[in-house]
Amino acid sequence: MSTISTPESASRRNLLKGAAIAGVGLAAAGAGATPADAKTPAPVRAGEATGDRLVTKDGTSLYFKDWGTGPAVVFSHGYPLSSDAWEDQMFFLLQNGYRVIAHDRRGFGRSSQPASGYDYDTFADDLAQLVEALDLREATLVGHSMGGGEVARYIARHGQSRVAKVAFVSSVTPFLLKTATNPNGTPKELFDTFRAAVQANRSQWNLDVTMPYYSFNRPGAHVSEGLRESYWRQGQATGFLAAYHALGAFSETDFRDDLKKITVPALVVHGSEDQIVPLEISAKLTAGLVPHAKLIVYEGGSHGLLHVDKDRLNADLLAFLRG
Repeated sequence: MSTISTPESASRRNLLKGAAIAGVGLAAAGAGATPADAKTPAPVRAGEATGDRLVTKDGTSLYFKDWGTGPAVVFSHGYPLSSDAWEDQMFFLLQNGYRVIAHDRRGFGRSSQPASGYDYDTFADDLAQLVEALDLREATLVGHSMGGGEVARYIARHGQSRVAKVAFVSSVTPFLLKTATNPNGTPKELFDTFRAAVQANRSQWNLDVTMPYYSFNRPGAHVSEGLRESYWRQGQATGFLAAYHALGAFSETDFRDDLKKITVPALVVHGSEDQIVPLEISAKLTAGLVPHAKLIVYEGGSHGLLHVDKDRLNADLLAFLRG
């Protein structure tokens, strides 16, 4: 059976065919087209803070938290953790009218993991870039454990023009390593065993170290599995290079001259039973080197004061800030 074509039907077919071709063309064009009002996000430039990120001059991306308004308090975390370690202090001070800022050190937490830069000069310069990018003034710098060294080196390299006060909590300052000029320090061989543990089974080591870290290995201690798991989670989020090289940085860096340059009010807090950074080779010496330092010792306190003694530490920090 044949189909009879009339001028009218031919015209209709041509119209439909043309519309189909046009439709295909529009669809193809639309697939690669960009709306006139769409904008390509501007690249983040080095030294500028955007959202929760800062790109440093060497291209490292640093994650940071910046909560609230009021006088600024900047926190530097310990090894092998992240800014999450400060959450109890940050939330407390936020509720008391302070602007609280904490970053994940390069290689740690949510910051990027460059191949180099795991030394205190670089850590301090990263912190300085964050302070400047946020234009912080009259800020209080608070460092825990290896973060205390970061605060000391920041002052030594960048001065105190933006700093009102400093606080050292369970800090590695002034110098942990045993040398001819530091005979009471810890032998390098001990830190070598830590590096070996990172290489052998970092996950297990991060879990095992929580026992002395929080003094959970003491008779009668109430062991918090939640704290142990939080430490492990943060430690595993830290990059391998940071986990390995930072051990040398905080154990072998001499901060004695750095501490002498601090002239703003300083608070030094430490636990008497700290099994990670013993009181006698750290806080007592730090307080003696900083001209205007107040030393507070928590009897029976562990290295994990931020959590185990958080209520007391929060109160002491607030009193120091208001004083």
